[in-house]
Amino acid sequence: MNVLIFSLILLAGAYVAGLLGAMTGLGGGVVVIPLLTLVFHVDIRYAIGAALLASIGNSSGAASAYIKEGITNVRLGMFLEIATTAGAVGGALIAVFTPTNTIAILFGVVLIFSALMTIRKKNEQAEQEGSRLSYVLKLNSSYPTKEGIVHYKLKNVGGGFSIMLLAGVLSGLLGIGSGALKVLAMDGAMRIPFKVSTTTSNFMIGVTAAASAVVYLQRGYIDPGIAFPVVLGVLGGAFTGARLLTVLNPKTLRYIFCAAISFVAMEMIYNGLHHQF
Repeated sequence: MNVLIFSLILLAGAYVAGLLGAMTGLGGGVVVIPLLTLVFHVDIRYAIGAALLASIGNSSGAASAYIKEGITNVRLGMFLEIATTAGAVGGALIAVFTPTNTIAILFGVVLIFSALMTIRKKNEQAEQEGSRLSYVLKLNSSYPTKEGIVHYKLKNVGGGFSIMLLAGVLSGLLGIGSGALKVLAMDGAMRIPFKVSTTTSNFMIGVTAAASAVVYLQRGYIDPGIAFPVVLGVLGGAFTGARLLTVLNPKTLRYIFCAAISFVAMEMIYNGLHHQF
């Protein structure tokens, strides 16, 4: 296979990854990394480096739109990025010295968890009584809806911050946005309405990925020949997916995609256990 054919196939695969990632909320990295490792037999560290760059571009494009709409809680995102960025740098440093088979097994486990998180019941309730820390740090906010402005308060800020630290480590170690853990921290622990937690998570993913990508770049694990078509494909797919969301039923898509992702996760775990990476 020559370079041109490889790049075109990779571009098409990354486009599908971005498309599915945008429509299900899991992000393109959960498809890109298995695509590169299982189909093209690329070293998982190079696959992670390419996925991190795709996450930066993808997050930057979507985040600007959500901020403009007034849904994203920017103050909360900046506060939680202290935890995710520190965790991401630590995770990326750990990844350099971790056997590729171990990374593949961890990736499979996190994929299954992410798939389950997309079909769980979401919190749409806006809390009216927040924790003391949420008032001290001025993290309580509001977001627009068709019925008007909805004000919400935050619970358990410390617990959410701790989960974000773990999300950052996994992001740096595995090259995915860890959106499922970020949403769990905000939606589950801090009791933020789901719409706000997903948009704020998207805003944070790019910063977290950028922190990890620096370590991968320094270690030589970002190959332009792999990263360039992946970034272009994921970005194109994400924009198409955002448009299709208004037409298609996302709930049905999530169930189908979760089943497919679970199968890929089991394949990653199986190959990791049998030292095929």
